[in-house]
Amino acid sequence: MKVIVKLFATFRRGREKIQTFDLPEETTCEEILRLLNIDPKEVSIYLINGKASELNRKLVDEDILSIFPPVGGG
Repeated sequence: MKVIVKLFATFRRGREKIQTFDLPEETTCEEILRLLNIDPKEVSIYLINGKASELNRKLVDEDILSIFPPVGGG
């Protein structure tokens, strides 16, 4: 299955902003993080197709996973 992964803010350092992966069926968000060498504790928000999701959610063909770190500011 093909999944598009969009990275935001600090997750873009040393990585492509948008990546397409050809993955086995039932791959989870957590497995994508392992592929990208991102610690799940560093992630604040997971969006799948624009909707909030969880780390253990299984992806399906043509999903778009967006990954955001905590954002600071004031």
